[in-house]
Amino acid sequence: MIIAFSITPLGVGEAVAEPVARAVRVVRESGLPNRTDAMFTTIEGDWDEVMAVVKHAVDAVAEVAPRVSLVLKADLRPGVTDAMTTKLESLERHLTTD
Repeated sequence: MIIAFSITPLGVGEAVAEPVARAVRVVRESGLPNRTDAMFTTIEGDWDEVMAVVKHAVDAVAEVAPRVSLVLKADLRPGVTDAMTTKLESLERHLTTD
């Protein structure tokens, strides 16, 4: 399963990099395949481990923010591994063909 999620700390002012970094740190320390861009963090693994990481990341932000917003999008595809990489490789192949 792949989950792309975004955690937004609310009630902490305009500077949210430090609270967001707390969430990204949790994801990176999880050991699961992940990547972060300007809008979302994407993580891959089985349901229980991925959702546990998301919860831990939300909890880390909630320690410093009175309110937390979570946006989550999931790709549930049993039996598939390394989808974060293979999906992009497939896209790149289609982009390079005429």
